[in-house]
Amino acid sequence: MEFLSRFNLSFQRPCAIIWLWMALVLLLWNSRQVVSDSNYLIGLGSYDITGPAADVNMMGYANTEQIASGVHFRLRARTFIAAEPEGNRVVFVNLDACMASQLVTIKVIERLKARYGDLYTVNNVAISGIHSHAGPGGYLQYVVYIVTSLGFVRQSFDVLVDGIEKSIIEAHENLRPGSVFVNKGELLDAGVSRSPSAYLNNPAAERAKYKYDTDKEMTLLKFLDEEWGPVGSFNWFATHGTSMSRTNSLISGDNKGAAARFMEDWFEQNGLESSYSSRFGANGIPQRVANLIPDLHTNHHELLELAASFQSPPGRPAGSILSVARRVRGALRQANKPGFVSAFCQSNCGDVSPNVLGAFCIDTGLPCDFNHSTCGGKNELCYGRGPGYPDEFESTRIIGERQFRKAVELFNKASEQLTGKIDYRHTYIDFSQLEVTLPKQGGGSEVVKTCPAAMGFAFAAGTTDGPGAFDFKQGDDKGNPFWKLVRNVLKTPDKEQVDCQYPKPILLDTGEMKQPYDWAPSILPIQILRIGQLAILSVPGEFTTMAGRRLRDAVKSVFTSGGHGHSGSNVHVVIAGLTNTYSQYVTTFEEYEVQRYEGASTLYGPHTLSAYIQEFKKLASAIISGQAVEGGPQPPDLLDKQISLLTPVVMDATPHGVNFGDVDSDVAKNSTFKKGDLVSVTFWSACPRNDLLTEGTFALVEILRGKDTWVPAYDDDDFCLRFKWSRPSRLSARSRATLEWRIPESTPPGVYRIRHFGASKSILGSIRQFAGSSSAFVVV
Repeated sequence: MEFLSRFNLSFQRPCAIIWLWMALVLLLWNSRQVVSDSNYLIGLGSYDITGPAADVNMMGYANTEQIASGVHFRLRARTFIAAEPEGNRVVFVNLDACMASQLVTIKVIERLKARYGDLYTVNNVAISGIHSHAGPGGYLQYVVYIVTSLGFVRQSFDVLVDGIEKSIIEAHENLRPGSVFVNKGELLDAGVSRSPSAYLNNPAAERAKYKYDTDKEMTLLKFLDEEWGPVGSFNWFATHGTSMSRTNSLISGDNKGAAARFMEDWFEQNGLESSYSSRFGANGIPQRVANLIPDLHTNHHELLELAASFQSPPGRPAGSILSVARRVRGALRQANKPGFVSAFCQSNCGDVSPNVLGAFCIDTGLPCDFNHSTCGGKNELCYGRGPGYPDEFESTRIIGERQFRKAVELFNKASEQLTGKIDYRHTYIDFSQLEVTLPKQGGGSEVVKTCPAAMGFAFAAGTTDGPGAFDFKQGDDKGNPFWKLVRNVLKTPDKEQVDCQYPKPILLDTGEMKQPYDWAPSILPIQILRIGQLAILSVPGEFTTMAGRRLRDAVKSVFTSGGHGHSGSNVHVVIAGLTNTYSQYVTTFEEYEVQRYEGASTLYGPHTLSAYIQEFKKLASAIISGQAVEGGPQPPDLLDKQISLLTPVVMDATPHGVNFGDVDSDVAKNSTFKKGDLVSVTFWSACPRNDLLTEGTFALVEILRGKDTWVPAYDDDDFCLRFKWSRPSRLSARSRATLEWRIPESTPPGVYRIRHFGASKSILGSIRQFAGSSSAFVVV
């Protein structure tokens, strides 16, 4: 018995240990399930949408003199797809463009239908713009948005449709088991209110609920592939894409495009959980090329001798440009691993400016008038100042970097996993005559209506980010007789419209102007994409801070009270602004009464926000109940009615004896440059509209490796390299390209050269690519 008891005891101990280990393994496995198990299919994609870098008016400021003439850095369409393995899926596309376009959305959906059937439709695809004011215009279908671009620009339109489709295809082909995490945090120094007097007209009790007069919260999604780990991030934060001014002529993604470029380079170089401070060069920009190219331990004299042996050759025809440019960012990437995609999306930015130093009069240096943003009664003199003032490129970098830093922080600390159903609802609403039921004080309700679209006098005053002209001013609720006479030449609003839009004095009755086709939209899409406890509200305009808060709170209240399956504190609602189409601004009723720029640009009258809240609550209720919603009236497809007055490229020419791509102004012989210096080379060029070099580059900096191998180091997607194009006159066939390289602090010493790529058009219409190279020079 003693033997048996000893045997049982000795047997039980190993068993107990085994069971203990099994329990620990199960516990760890279950915790892994909670933290990082793959519960969705995820895929990300990205594609170039830069567009024509010459002759085309830029979209955003409506400044007829702001014509594209080069590239600051390239624009992209970035896409994520989240799908249930055997169920619903949603697609979100973020564009480095001013806004989404109804016509672009229609044509993208048609292409997806042809390729995938009913997998991707208008219901589950959202296409959103970051609101950069530095991209080519002419891609929207309503007259008022393409007047300054001389009508429709087919090239702007086509590159968007192609790029969006290709980014979705890439995301679809990358679909793999994975998971999505969400994180939120405050970013305090990337936006200020540009209409504080309008904000102050909101009820004091409502304002008292919030610490700031703009939204400071960034919401970030982190995408983890089951095999590869982190593959991307998308975040939403409200600040205008107006760090680049109304006089800038270089294509740019502005602060959000810059932030995306910084974060993608940061991840490709450093990966997850990198030390921020030790991995960044001067000004916080990732040291991508420092990793790409080894330091050369060669003395200065030897480098000079080596550089002297490479003089600028004549320009020559180029068979393929794309393979050269791809290598710049592809060199750091594993061939079979998807590239990291990071998008900085727009939210309720309507009254939020990135010009955080405030608005000042350019004649006196004093702050502008608080209520009207004027200087001596004139709006033209009042400008907002960015943190890099007076350098708009520096302001763009700083605001971009501040968003990037916050995104890295949220990305590295994201721990809340999205779980639960993926779902979506979408409908079209005619906002020109929508009945809205509002509660009355003291009980009961009343029915009010929205109005046909109209823009007020303060619309023409512009904002502190981009003032208007003449004698318009913000906060004008009366108008003036002269401009009313001018207005009446186009369309005189009737009494019903005047009363409906009150107190807005109507400058342009766009909703009732139909010649040669519609001037403004009346049918708008609204949409909710749901991924577990996250709801993305796709809105076709720019909501102000308080308008966005009211909409988010209304939708969140529906989800939290209707059996959404998550506690109230665990429901995340974000607004995706400028999505699927564009219809200008949405203010609160109280802000509308003040009639600053945003109120004057709220198209459908004082009850526009209430209409959105009413209809979005219906969509949220439908998601909770599992009910379908009516598709609503279809918006028009106006492609066949578009008019374009933009002159085509007839031909390109160079002086006698000069080739396309020849250097016109070279670096000096035996040149040596230090980090921080500006290197400038000018080439004989041709119109960039001949070939957009999509996924290619107009500008390239190469470093010499060994004795005769040139390695791409920087291209026109880099913040430090600018492509500036010019011609002596609008109708001249001759043109030049100036490439400016501000040498980053992280640049390794060595021998470099600058190259220019382009395409020329002959009088017979044939297009031929060319390439040119500068003389070599030394960087120490």
